[in-house]
Amino acid sequence: MTKLYEAAIEKALGNVSKNIERFGELYPHTSTDDIYSLNPNNDWTAGFWVGILWQAYEYSNKEEFLTAAKKATSQMGERLIADRHLDTHDIGFLYTPTTGAQWIIEKDAEAKELTIKAADRLMKRYRSDLKIFQAWGPFRDPEIGGRFIIDCLMNMPLLFWASEETKDDKYRDAAIAFVETTRKYLVRGDDSTYHTFYMNQTSGEPERGATQQGYSDGSTWTRGQAWSIYGFALAYRYTNDPAYLDTSLRSARYFIKHLPSNLVAHWDFDAPIDEHIKPDSSASAIAACGFHELLEWLDEDSNDYKLIKETMEKSMQTLIKDYSTDSNAQGLLEHGSYSVREGNSPDDYVIWGDYFYLEALMRLEKGKKGYWYESR
Repeated sequence: MTKLYEAAIEKALGNVSKNIERFGELYPHTSTDDIYSLNPNNDWTAGFWVGILWQAYEYSNKEEFLTAAKKATSQMGERLIADRHLDTHDIGFLYTPTTGAQWIIEKDAEAKELTIKAADRLMKRYRSDLKIFQAWGPFRDPEIGGRFIIDCLMNMPLLFWASEETKDDKYRDAAIAFVETTRKYLVRGDDSTYHTFYMNQTSGEPERGATQQGYSDGSTWTRGQAWSIYGFALAYRYTNDPAYLDTSLRSARYFIKHLPSNLVAHWDFDAPIDEHIKPDSSASAIAACGFHELLEWLDEDSNDYKLIKETMEKSMQTLIKDYSTDSNAQGLLEHGSYSVREGNSPDDYVIWGDYFYLEALMRLEKGKKGYWYESR
């Protein structure tokens, strides 16, 4: 399948090359009628476009991608120094594939310092009393100050990395505390996941699971389940805690068990299956990266290894053959969803879907494993 992956990457990089001129100094978010909405550098998704540029450069060694990646990364650095639009838990999504990528690829000292600064910024969202990173709203907001979400697992590698680089345990301790809280409250007994959860800000006791983008509070939003697979596998890489490997594996089994026949996830595993059901190709792209990460730690002779490997490969084949775009498209992957529940880009290009699709291809074809940890 190497040739299939290689051809898919080459095609994707053709789209990326055209997008450099199309997007200019703006950042793609989601699309309408196959056209990306372009924003100034003020959203939680800006880092994914920059990460695509770095991956394109790593694969091709072409100057056009390096120039664009460094320019956009410089803009991300300026945003960080000015502290613009950073009151969010998504600092890892913003800076791991940007300044973090530049440090990994070029060993640029300024990029390293900026990435550590990003970790410091993320720490400002840490509720040590609740052992969570507050998801949304002003810090300690009386209504939602105790709310956290499963997506934030993917921001923890920034803290683990910062702890290793600075030899300061505060980052690692906060990351482990959050992973533990997530494992305890966001992962249900049947190995499905809540999207969000509320902690009582006075007592510190758990209150209730909920959703923002899933079908219902008690349903399983598939992108959240994919974050669980990948996030816990990465937490295991940094900590060697077998509980995290087990949680990633159980999340993967659940995800696979509930996939439709084409092995590309619907937007929510509990949404009614009818002619209106929407896929979320981004969930399957994220899951493919998580599967690949998880496989590194499993016995190749085990049934789990065989099941996960087969599912990953067949799912990626479907994404390539049925969901990847033509050579003139702005997006790389069709049929992603931001929030079907809210009617927000329910069946469109989504830039994180493009990023993780390219990362999955790079993992499978080149052995490159993204920017979530430094070992290359």
